[in-house]
Amino acid sequence: MAYHEIGHALVAAMQSHSAPVHKITIIPRTSGALGYTMQVESGEQVLMNREELFNRIVTLTGGRTAEEEICHVVTTGASNDIEQATKLARAMVTRYGMSDKYDMMGLETVHNVYLGGDTSLTCSAETAAAIDQEVLEMIRKAHEKSRRLIRENLDVMHEAASFLLEKETITGEEFMHILHQSGKL
Repeated sequence: MAYHEIGHALVAAMQSHSAPVHKITIIPRTSGALGYTMQVESGEQVLMNREELFNRIVTLTGGRTAEEEICHVVTTGASNDIEQATKLARAMVTRYGMSDKYDMMGLETVHNVYLGGDTSLTCSAETAAAIDQEVLEMIRKAHEKSRRLIRENLDVMHEAASFLLEKETITGEEFMHILHQSGKL
């Protein structure tokens, strides 16, 4: 669990256009989460560009990637991360016009925005299948980027995870101090 959370934090910290890490904990929450990494935007951000959204997907894949790279195991701990990454990648393709293939074509409609925001595709079955492929490719690229960032920073991963295991909760400042001491930033 410590490596999972540090994976999120490390990947976030090593990218540009990523919200700073505020807190990392491995103390379970009542919502079912076994821990969390909290990022807080430095100011009010209404609009996000393609790179910022893609980097958010990369950060979401960081926990699972850390499990794979460090523990050589895949667990159910990343289920919410996977759901969020998929939802975000799909929105980039179908609603935000951030797809090279579909340009600014609207492919999804949002219903009941104030009641959860159900969506429905407004395209053919063939296009829906192609959208799935584009979403999968975006997530794969994000996963590969997080894998590269983690592999390049294994020493920091081990040090930060040990610190987190000892303290159970660390601040963004403490985490950034570890990164600065390692010479990675």
